[in-house]
Amino acid sequence: MTSTDVETRSIEARAATFRALSDPIRLSILDLLQPGERCVCDLQEALDVASNLLSYHLRILREAGLVASTRRGRWVDYRLADDAAATVEAALPSSPIDDAAQ
Repeated sequence: MTSTDVETRSIEARAATFRALSDPIRLSILDLLQPGERCVCDLQEALDVASNLLSYHLRILREAGLVASTRRGRWVDYRLADDAAATVEAALPSSPIDDAAQ
C-alpha cells in the first residue's frame, strides 16, 4: 500500500465522519445522547420520526464510530461512542498554527 493509498483512505474516513454529521436528524440524535444512554423508543418519541428513518440515521452514526449500542432483550440502547469526540477531532484538518506549536 502506497502513502497515496493511505492518504486517500484517511480522507475518505474523514469525509464519512462529516457526512454522518451533515444531517439535522443525526445532529439531534447526538444532542439527545449527550447526557447519556437512551433507548430507541425515547429517541423516536423525542424526534417524532418513523422507526425505519431513525434506524437508518442510527446506522450511519454507528458506522461512523459516533454512537454505540447495547441490546437489552427486545430493546436497544444508544450512547455516544467512547471515542466520538476523538473521531470528530481526527476528521478535522490540522491547522498550520497547530503544526507550528509542535
